[in-house]
Amino acid sequence: MFEYAPAPESRSIVDIAPSYGLFIDGEMVDPIDGHPFKTVNPATEEVLSEVVAAGPADVDRAVAAARRAYEEVWSRLPGRERGKYLFRIARLVQERSRELAVLETIDNGKPIRESRDVDLPLVAAHFFYHAGWADKLAYAGFGPDPRPLGVAGQVIPWNFPLLMLAWKVAPALATGNTVVLKPAETTPLTALAFADICRQAELPPGVVNIVTGAGDTGRALVEHPGVDKVAFTGSTEVGRQIARSLAGSRKKLTLELGGKAANVVFDDAPLDQAVEGIVNGIFFNQGHVCCAGSRLLVQESIAEELLERLKRRLRTLRLGDPLDKNTDIGAINSQAQLDKIRTLSEIGEQEGAERWSPPCELPERGYWFPPTVFTGVSQAHRIAREEIFGPVLSVLTFRTPAEAVEKANNTPYGLSAGVWTEKGSRILWMAQRLRAGVVWANTFNRFDPTSPFGGYKESGFGREGGRHGLEAYLDV
Repeated sequence: MFEYAPAPESRSIVDIAPSYGLFIDGEMVDPIDGHPFKTVNPATEEVLSEVVAAGPADVDRAVAAARRAYEEVWSRLPGRERGKYLFRIARLVQERSRELAVLETIDNGKPIRESRDVDLPLVAAHFFYHAGWADKLAYAGFGPDPRPLGVAGQVIPWNFPLLMLAWKVAPALATGNTVVLKPAETTPLTALAFADICRQAELPPGVVNIVTGAGDTGRALVEHPGVDKVAFTGSTEVGRQIARSLAGSRKKLTLELGGKAANVVFDDAPLDQAVEGIVNGIFFNQGHVCCAGSRLLVQESIAEELLERLKRRLRTLRLGDPLDKNTDIGAINSQAQLDKIRTLSEIGEQEGAERWSPPCELPERGYWFPPTVFTGVSQAHRIAREEIFGPVLSVLTFRTPAEAVEKANNTPYGLSAGVWTEKGSRILWMAQRLRAGVVWANTFNRFDPTSPFGGYKESGFGREGGRHGLEAYLDV
């Protein structure tokens, strides 16, 4: 066995201030009615900084700044000029990518390898891609003169803090809208670093405003009468609350919510490749992925062999310091999320499923959970129905393609799915029948800014990315 020497990324590249205010109208300001709270490193429980939970008056000030910027500056700029700002932001993200990746890992708990190689390249790609659309909206298929909506209120989750920011901010700015963004309360630091990037890019004041806080701040933002468009990524439960609060209003709404994706492996699939796809599908980002392949559907004839190979592969995963470049599994984002994962895993055992984890030494401090596989799972088990949002895989079997489709679709969610087979005709047959917004073929968790992303049923509505994602920010 090879022993991996530690290869830690330097934390010194990041300069975290002791406290932060709110980014409103182009500058960091003190709150009016907000109060401070602390953000911590989930891998060590170390307090990183003190940030503000914005109150209603703070949100009102941010929306007013966004409205002024929209009416006086941003909506009047030609698309070509807006695109220049987006290109500038994209280049600044690239220039500061190492710093941003380290900051994301410290604040979120994800491995530096993922922050560096997945999150940051995609963040820059989204700004580059939408910069190119800014002066071409008349050719996007939404009429000759599509117009922006106005002020967009955007609420993003903690699993991909900077990437979700890019998914929301880039199309909004490209289409001529201004933004008030609320990052998740546990991961505000890269959003506040993005505020500095906006200043570096000399973005007109008020075009992007960032208010930190928890649920009350988000509620004040989405229900504010000065907001024309709401975009939310997060849990289905909160998505329902937002939909209820906006029902009957003039606001446009897109929701990207939870998932319980099926990763379907047929008996003719390349098993070693499928194992890598399964690992990437559920253990990438500690399973903190709304489209994670948390349900593995395996054809009965290969189930035993596939599970043997999967368990052998899981024994090689390295859990530990997220800043170590050798780390595969980082820390769970918060104590609350760790408690949820533990609770649902215990329920899985109580309901009769067989639990297995590779030998894994967990650090003494921080929030940690080992990669876990449940076999003997039926569709009645809660671990097969509910989104765990952690590194927990439920394994079910099937005999025929029709049974695979029936089991895959037997969920209230419909965000993503994966199909593993050597038959192209079977891939197309499955893709036509799976009720999922994204169907990956012989891969999983692959993203591209040119491709629309979104779901059906309780996974939300609307699309983000690609030409389709522009429509949500246009009056068409």
